[in-house]
Amino acid sequence: MAASWLQDREVADLCIGKPPTRPIPLSATVGDALLALRSAGADDPLAVWAADRAAPERRTCVGKACMVDVICYLCAEENLDAPCAALGAPVSAFLFPNAATPLVRRVEPSSSILEALDAIFDGAQSLVVPIRAAASRRKLTGGGCSAEFCWLTQEDFLRFFLNSIALFSPVPALSVSDLGLVRPTALTVSHREPALSAVPLIRASLTEQTSVAVISNNGRLVGEISPSTLAHLDERVAAALAALSAGELTAYIDCSGTQPESATRSIKARLREKGLLGMLELLDADFSPPFSPATSCSSSSSSDDESSPSAAPSNCRRPRRLRSVGSYSARMGRQSEEAIVCHPWSSLVAVMIQASTHRVGYVWVVDDDYFLVGIVTLSDMLKVFREQLA
Repeated sequence: MAASWLQDREVADLCIGKPPTRPIPLSATVGDALLALRSAGADDPLAVWAADRAAPERRTCVGKACMVDVICYLCAEENLDAPCAALGAPVSAFLFPNAATPLVRRVEPSSSILEALDAIFDGAQSLVVPIRAAASRRKLTGGGCSAEFCWLTQEDFLRFFLNSIALFSPVPALSVSDLGLVRPTALTVSHREPALSAVPLIRASLTEQTSVAVISNNGRLVGEISPSTLAHLDERVAAALAALSAGELTAYIDCSGTQPESATRSIKARLREKGLLGMLELLDADFSPPFSPATSCSSSSSSDDESSPSAAPSNCRRPRRLRSVGSYSARMGRQSEEAIVCHPWSSLVAVMIQASTHRVGYVWVVDDDYFLVGIVTLSDMLKVFREQLA
């Protein structure tokens, strides 16, 4: 029944109501991308366009840029001393347009759902779909893009299958463990480790559309560093990432927007102790347009209170403990670093609802004592439905 239901469904069905992408040329600077992201919002990554090698007069989407890309780029070892100067580099500095498997792939609106889904399984992180002609977009993309595009992600496919979940009965009622969906994760960091050591893991989790688990010394899950949460913040979190431990960073993000002044002073003191004066400039930078790396960043004021560098930010000292409701925990909003968890015996449909509700590409799997067992990813969940349709 499910296979016959899907025969006439096209990619266009998933694009209804989707907003157009915000384009930026590959020649733009990281600072240009930062300004565009600050105005676009966390849920609207930028589409990066470049000349098509086969037909230079045309443009092709070579990648997507989000605030997490900028944050990780500023925290790269070579940029720690002068992060403001690094904003003058081209966005190609953190993109991979020449990767063996393109992270962004174009599909046509008339393509079948299965064709688009297979593109995801082949390694595409996101799909870009033309939705309508728009001459006004040509100026924004260098003159060669004659259509507006929208993003399609794994989350869109998840909602698509959730809306018709009964057609796949009884499989969705089986546990994630019985379906073999629980996989071990290598993206973990101790809560005592410097948050800066997790930057490569954050980059990897962004590509895999997962997260970095923050664990205690005995292996309990105490939090996470999630790209989907970092995307809601701004470039100043890079300074916190350079100064704090992984556990402190999750607490810092958890009270984002409400940090007391003492927390900022403590971060500045730690940065001075580490000699990362460039990160101090980043905290005090003015990124109002027009952007210029030379004028946007200013030296940190020497009048800042010298808080003890060994003290954790006030009111943000400990990683939050997980809350559990029934067989899984609930997170109030995506601007919290309290990890979303399930258990090995949780049903597939329950885990799908969790991922869809919280708009994440994964759910952590823990036992009754919150020891980390593994992770269930959106990609693996979608493969279950692909196999059913085979």
